[in-house]
Amino acid sequence: MEFASDNAGPAHPKVLEALIAANTGYAGGYGADSVTEAVQARIRDIFEAPEAAVYLVGTGTAANSLILATLANPWDTVFCTSMAHINEDECNAPEFFTGGTKLTLVKDADARMDPEALRAAIAAEESRGVHGPQRGPVSITQVTERGTVYSLDHIRAITGVARDFGLKTHLDGARFANALVALGCTPAEMTWKAGIDAVSFGGTKNGCLGVEACIFFEPAKAWEFELRRKRGAHLFSKHRYLAAQMQAYLRDDLWLDNARAANTAAARLAAGFAAHPQVTLAHPAEANIVFARFPRHLHAKMQRAGAHYYVWDGDPFSGDPEEQLMGRFVCDWSADPAETDRFLELLAQG
Repeated sequence: MEFASDNAGPAHPKVLEALIAANTGYAGGYGADSVTEAVQARIRDIFEAPEAAVYLVGTGTAANSLILATLANPWDTVFCTSMAHINEDECNAPEFFTGGTKLTLVKDADARMDPEALRAAIAAEESRGVHGPQRGPVSITQVTERGTVYSLDHIRAITGVARDFGLKTHLDGARFANALVALGCTPAEMTWKAGIDAVSFGGTKNGCLGVEACIFFEPAKAWEFELRRKRGAHLFSKHRYLAAQMQAYLRDDLWLDNARAANTAAARLAAGFAAHPQVTLAHPAEANIVFARFPRHLHAKMQRAGAHYYVWDGDPFSGDPEEQLMGRFVCDWSADPAETDRFLELLAQG
């Protein structure tokens, strides 16, 4: 009963097969290979963006931090929510790679940034001249860290506010595919057609070993990004092994099939929670992450039974057995429906 993280799941066999196939003979290093060129062309095609600059890195933190470093000056501030991965889970890497850019936290609802709160936050900066931070890019997370999904209208509202101030918008798409299938839209509709300027396009959480694409829809910053990637030690010499993963991921829509499987598993889990009298969903379950509150004694029972997931706000084994604690449950492409049913049956037994 594995619900700890989509990082904890296996890589898809087709991705492993692609790595074996790529491990033959010699190929140019640092991205000068035919597989990388093919992947860049494929991503441009998927996003309907023939002029986009596309680069591969090994981690989501590198993708987010290097993109933001390319979009922001050291004296700027990046606008994001308190729950954004760049704020909560990257050990100040964005600040490090940008050379000191700060983060300004914007009010949210269910981890989705409030457009009017963004407008107020941006307006409040550049009010102290040389003494305060200057306005920098806006960054949103899709799927959010609470399992919710921005609608296309919501994205357009965010980017519209950013454009009013002449600012760029970055989309952290570590779970890009999960959001895409949840919305039933195209990659272009969820990004540049909605006003997004740069995307971290995730593969690691959705069936790859470790690869993310950095996409700039306006390539003017491409050379700066390349320099920052190299200087930041994120340009792989045997780059074809990144590219082979991404090539397999995108072939025959494997990336979408994996995301649908993960989202379906999470929906199954959320439906089971909704039917339980002692369980309350803490946030709408819109993709592959479910947050649910139930009594401590049930958390303790489920974890002793072998369920793996994070309890967000307390020790499941110590304290008032009736205290409500929130658990985070994440489903990946390999989730087994039988294991989900077994978890729900044990939970239902009280």
